[in-house]
Amino acid sequence: MKVAIVLGTRPEIIKLAPVIQKIGSNNCSVIFTGQHYDNQMGLGFMHELGLQKPNYSLNITKSNPQLQISEIIAKLSKILLKEKPDTVMIQGDTNTVLAAGICSLKSNIPISHVESGLRSNDWRMPEEHNRIAVDHISELLFAPTQNTKFNLKSEKVHGKIFVTGNTVIDAINIYSKISKKNSKLSISSSDFILLTLHRAENVDNKKILSSIIKGLIDSNENIIFPIHPRTKKRLHEFGLYKKLSQNKNFQILDSVGYFEILELMKECSFIVTDSGGIQEEATSPVIRKKVLVVRKTTDRPEAVESKMAEIIGLNDTNILKSIKKTMKNPKLHSRKTPYGKGDASEKILKILQKNF
Repeated sequence: MKVAIVLGTRPEIIKLAPVIQKIGSNNCSVIFTGQHYDNQMGLGFMHELGLQKPNYSLNITKSNPQLQISEIIAKLSKILLKEKPDTVMIQGDTNTVLAAGICSLKSNIPISHVESGLRSNDWRMPEEHNRIAVDHISELLFAPTQNTKFNLKSEKVHGKIFVTGNTVIDAINIYSKISKKNSKLSISSSDFILLTLHRAENVDNKKILSSIIKGLIDSNENIIFPIHPRTKKRLHEFGLYKKLSQNKNFQILDSVGYFEILELMKECSFIVTDSGGIQEEATSPVIRKKVLVVRKTTDRPEAVESKMAEIIGLNDTNILKSIKKTMKNPKLHSRKTPYGKGDASEKILKILQKNF
């Protein structure tokens, strides 16, 4: 069995790390597109997680999505021609995933899609376009939950569907044991809210971003904010950065590594985020924190249904009310994560071995 694993962003690296380790370097080639241009969000993360150096780095240029996708296809096609893998594995819903999916399809190589079947039903999200397209051209679809399997069956995808759990739980089980030792952050108090914001539909819109920031500032709660480069750029553009940086309740950190995020999630009172991955991660027994989701919809309804996450929208008044309400009782009762036991990568390996 020979697997080509194509990845390009931090979430893909984290969620594919357990799978790469299970398959082993003898049976897989790792192809890094470099969709995130910051080294810390790319090769730096792979090194941090103890992964092998990629067999190939595409070093794609900084450009708009359509040029980025076409460049990945052009460069990846040559590699696939040389490697001749039994399958190309991709994870999630990024431009890397869409480009690698199209390239594999046209190279007559079966696609194995990890974390398939997620749907937000929000067409403003570029990720929604990507994952729907890729799910319909994949041969093996690794759905994290019964809900995502239902989505795939409803759409009548042609590939084989397997419910495996989410590999993000595998990753936390592996890396949470060493995160404190490897974290470069010193966290002196657990009396804070962890904030992350990065989604294009939130941070690229001045009205929406202003509303979110107002709700957070008005709460007067202590907030630690590891800031995504895209968000930092927009805050400066919209004249909001100074307001945040001068607020005594906000502690802004430059984009941090995976170990630091794990420690912040472990130590915080609760989380305010627009991240899909954090909605999953926070359900892990290691973390188990309430998540307030600053979005209109979520592609992780399982977290909401299990009352571990709550969609609070984008209105500053609603955000403020939700923060104040959660501050009174942020603790979660003991609940099982809806994303599996942390054995998704083992299940995926067995399915690959059976099919290839």
